[in-house]
Amino acid sequence: MLTSLISTLGLFAAGVSAHGAVTSYIIDGKTYPGYQGFSPANSKNVIQRQWPNYNPITSCSASQLRCNGGTSATESAPVQPGSKVSAVWQQWTHAQGPVLVWMYKCPGAFSSCDGSGSGWFKIDEGGFKASNGVFLDSENPSGWEIAKLMGGNKQWTSTIPSGLAPGNYLIRHELIALHQANAPQFYPECAQLVVGGSGSAQPDSSYKAAIPGYCKDGDSNIRVPINNRNIAQTYVVPGPPVWRGASKKARDFSA
Repeated sequence: MLTSLISTLGLFAAGVSAHGAVTSYIIDGKTYPGYQGFSPANSKNVIQRQWPNYNPITSCSASQLRCNGGTSATESAPVQPGSKVSAVWQQWTHAQGPVLVWMYKCPGAFSSCDGSGSGWFKIDEGGFKASNGVFLDSENPSGWEIAKLMGGNKQWTSTIPSGLAPGNYLIRHELIALHQANAPQFYPECAQLVVGGSGSAQPDSSYKAAIPGYCKDGDSNIRVPINNRNIAQTYVVPGPPVWRGASKKARDFSA
């Protein structure tokens, strides 16, 4: 009993220091529960790779950056090129930073898929738009697209790229919180998808990166003095260009 109480309190303390995680997915209208870090016994059979704690990741070189330390899940969800995948955050509290959505084609079974190597490619992103609002951490409304997730049970919807070759894939949703000057916080989670159809498209190497490896701690779009009024209020989302699939180009989210 005491051990259980201590464990629960430890999870609670970790949760207080952090600010949100993907808690469910909506894929082509069907809801898939995510991993429940506060009650892992209730979420053994989920598509989301189970992560060890709620603590933010603070370095581009941390091994946990790939899937928040998650290495396995018991389930997967079927999708097709063109399918809509929504990640839902039960809680999110910060209005500055980018949203990144990545995929990775597993060479075989999910059980042996660790996401290593330069195989990750972005299928969606959201950064800063001056037309939406302001850049700084102390002003409203926020011009950062991450602000759309603030509050309860907000979602970010992306489209599986057209013509994508079938197979087992990881999908990785990542929030980079920039609300503290020069102190980024990374919040990534991964889920398992089985892409069907008869497509054959795959992004070339110019769209791919390794995780960790796609950013450096000293990069200007990672280490951001968000409360400095003298900096240029523009932002380029980290990583390679977004790949939309066969015959589609990436959107430009930089302002």
